[in-house]
Amino acid sequence: MAQFDSKSFNPQAFGKYVENIPNTRKTALAESGAVGSNAQARAALSSQSGSLYARIPYFGLISGETSQNNDGATNIASTNTSTYEQGFVTASRMDGWTERSFSKNITAGVNFMDNVAKQIAAYKQQVKQNILLSVLGGIFAMSTAGDTVADKAAKDFIEKHTYDISGNADEKAFAGASTLNTAMQQACGDNKDIFKLIIMHSSVATNLENLRLLKYLTYTDKNGIQQDLSIGTWNGRRVLIDDSMPIGEAGAKYAKSSDTSVTSGKTYYTKNGDNYSVVPDPTGNPSTSSYYEKTADGVPTYTSYVLGTGSIILDNIGDSVPYEMTRDAKTNGGENTLYVRDRYIVGVDGISFEKPATITASAKNSDLAAGANWQIINNGETAISHKAIAIARIISKG
Repeated sequence: MAQFDSKSFNPQAFGKYVENIPNTRKTALAESGAVGSNAQARAALSSQSGSLYARIPYFGLISGETSQNNDGATNIASTNTSTYEQGFVTASRMDGWTERSFSKNITAGVNFMDNVAKQIAAYKQQVKQNILLSVLGGIFAMSTAGDTVADKAAKDFIEKHTYDISGNADEKAFAGASTLNTAMQQACGDNKDIFKLIIMHSSVATNLENLRLLKYLTYTDKNGIQQDLSIGTWNGRRVLIDDSMPIGEAGAKYAKSSDTSVTSGKTYYTKNGDNYSVVPDPTGNPSTSSYYEKTADGVPTYTSYVLGTGSIILDNIGDSVPYEMTRDAKTNGGENTLYVRDRYIVGVDGISFEKPATITASAKNSDLAAGANWQIINNGETAISHKAIAIARIISKG
């Protein structure tokens, strides 16, 4: 049996340890009820033989708007429902650590498996968080410039599901009493009840706390004393606070990059309408690409995401060898290395991932963050209603 820090390593038992370890890191988005699964996509992609992409039927709805008057003398005109397809992609992730990465933390009396598993559990949650934030960035960067059904639907979605108050006068640029309710109504109208939670930066939460708009749940202990829980609500929706939520700038200035090659450490941006997004993995010649550089800083703005239950699909379907231990007897007098591999199904309820030919084995975070790879579900003639998509964002100065 493989050894790690001179301890026996059982990959199956270790996997169970990791699954049962509570996460101590602030990864609210990855842990929230907004993350769900799709049974059909799971069935199509759960094979460990290299399945990368699947298109799943997405059925349209019948509508009461086609109801006809029955006067006893008119034939009934029948219609059929539209059929769409939704694309799901797999994202595989891996990492490895040598023995000293963990053994330096091991002290007498500390359970070895618990110590390592806690670190791996936190690592996995951070990996999921990064995937989810990439997905959210991607769907709000979808193409809107063209005249296609997909571009028009994306434009409608992004405009209606973005409530940006950051450009208002100072007192109105911050989240207030009516902000969330207005954002949900603007996004989904009479279907706004599909939103169940909001995830925000602590700066936004602090502003709402100062306005006494956040209400924290309470419990009564066995002595009858009521105490606050750290779970807040805003307009009846659960609030999760996480400082990894996107931070932007209002009033920043940008210019087309003149670099002929990517400068290491420099941040490049792409432009979509009036919005600029960071390029996660810049490559090529920036001066001949769509890359921009920031020329003047602006005022910080914060993006809060309002989500419905299961609105984002991030389903860990497992790698064929999720945990593995190897020993290198030669290097540094002998090293043990732990390898971790995970495989996720990634998708969005109501939005299809359209896989480009460049993705051949696994979707990188930069692939998921690329707006060109996402489309509102459509059949080329009609698209589903944006009101069915339980994702919206609020952009404010706090």
